[in-house]
Amino acid sequence: MKKIFLLTLLLLGYVTVFAQQTQQVEMADTMRSSGKIYVVIATIVIIFAGLAVYLFSIDKRLKKIEKEK
Repeated sequence: MKKIFLLTLLLLGYVTVFAQQTQQVEMADTMRSSGKIYVVIATIVIIFAGLAVYLFSIDKRLKKIEKEK
């Protein structure tokens, strides 16, 4: 039963991908042509890198606390 549900869910996700229209996004084209898209991408990468470092530091502290108990 679980496999059938998972298969159905994956197939529905696959069908919705083809249901999307393939229109060009005007804002992305404008940002790409002016070079601002790279600033947006760099900002997103910096935020995700900061979150990853923060989560790893919390994990390290938690492991240290768990070992003490």
